[in-house]
Amino acid sequence: MFLDGWGFQAVHRPYPDPPAPPVPPMTPPAPPPTPEAASPIIDLDSDVEEEPEEYYLPEFWLQLQSRVRREYPDQRHSSFLAMDRDALPSSQPAELELLHVFWHDGMLDHDTGSGVFDTGFDPGFLEVLDKHPENADRVRNMVSILRKGPISRFLTWHSGRPAHASELLSFHSPEYIESLIQANARGSTELCAGTFLNPGSWGVALLAAGSTMLAMDHILSGRVNLAYSLVRPPGHHAQPTRADGYCFLNNAGLAVKIALKAGVKRIVTIDIDVHYGNGTAEGFYDTNDVLTVSLHMNHGSWGPSHPQSGSIDELGEGSGYGYNLNIPLPNGSGDEGYQYAFDELVVPAVRQYQPEIIVFIVGQDSSMFDPNGRQCLTMDGYRKIGKIVRDMADEHSNGRLLIVQEGGYHITYSAYCLHATIEGVLKVPEPLLEDPIAGYPEDSGITLKVVDAIKRYWKETIPFLKDI
Repeated sequence: MFLDGWGFQAVHRPYPDPPAPPVPPMTPPAPPPTPEAASPIIDLDSDVEEEPEEYYLPEFWLQLQSRVRREYPDQRHSSFLAMDRDALPSSQPAELELLHVFWHDGMLDHDTGSGVFDTGFDPGFLEVLDKHPENADRVRNMVSILRKGPISRFLTWHSGRPAHASELLSFHSPEYIESLIQANARGSTELCAGTFLNPGSWGVALLAAGSTMLAMDHILSGRVNLAYSLVRPPGHHAQPTRADGYCFLNNAGLAVKIALKAGVKRIVTIDIDVHYGNGTAEGFYDTNDVLTVSLHMNHGSWGPSHPQSGSIDELGEGSGYGYNLNIPLPNGSGDEGYQYAFDELVVPAVRQYQPEIIVFIVGQDSSMFDPNGRQCLTMDGYRKIGKIVRDMADEHSNGRLLIVQEGGYHITYSAYCLHATIEGVLKVPEPLLEDPIAGYPEDSGITLKVVDAIKRYWKETIPFLKDI
């Protein structure tokens, strides 16, 4: 039995490894896998570095598409692109780097309940209640699309692990961690509006934090360059001393602390969740070792658990002044507005800062159809953002990029937007999936003006950004 430093059983039961992804029925037959290659989970206890098998350049994608369209004329575009790399010309070496996904089925065990949206309240008038928006189904679909979708051939899966309670003290206060343990012992507890610690939730929160730290460990050790921590519950609202916004532990913040302890000098976090990454910002508000960048809808403070407003004048304090960059975008901002914000604000700021590692904090609740946001990103917007972030990592941090999952509450569309984000990060030259939902026209005029105003403010206010 695994006990943490508080005498708490961190994992309530051994979780089974996720099953191997099914082979799409239309994929051409491949040679039988070796026993080692059959499992989607890397043996993290092994001392042997496994050499990845050879992959081929996706620039021949159009050639493959043409061939498969001839052979399967009745198949839709998104159906046949579960790519058979053996069908590509064998003379071309790989440039499409694998993404290492850190996941554990145990993260499905956090039961957030039901009610009217995220209230947990049943007024007694309704036949059917909402599942809490941060429910297991949203992440179950994310795992499914990555295992079954066309991007699956470029992913390697690792089993996550729970955090030891003592590891949490690098970001969170001892008093706060003890309060969570006591809340867990009491049973179901609402820590703040919409944020419920139910039986099993604490062990899952430890699993999310530990898996994210494990992903960062793999980057720091040089075993991987690209890692994605696919976790729940989310973490970017969790502050050093309090829970907030469905978050208990700040997964990304804990990973950043590991990197700082390992000697990394400059780290950038880029948060595109629709809500302000206030917890991450709070954890590094007084240091210039971390540049925190958050693009979010302009929602302001929402109560005692979220006193930060996410406004442009929350710039940090002390040596951290100027190193907390908030980009509050008008409601309705979409693909064009977000790309303009990246081109005019994020990319120049990151270039000035020259990070050694980039942490990309992603939430699909900025999508056009999310019930918990009011922005208008589509799959194409997420795809472009993913590529921009990867380009920055390649330019400034030797390709070292950690992706951390946050929100995204549309049960199906969030998964598609995730797939598109990963396509962008992996620089796949052609979209692998069509957008399943027709979008709305974007009126980007106000967003572009807001971005221009933020840029002027930064140039006038923040010394290291005066020349962007």
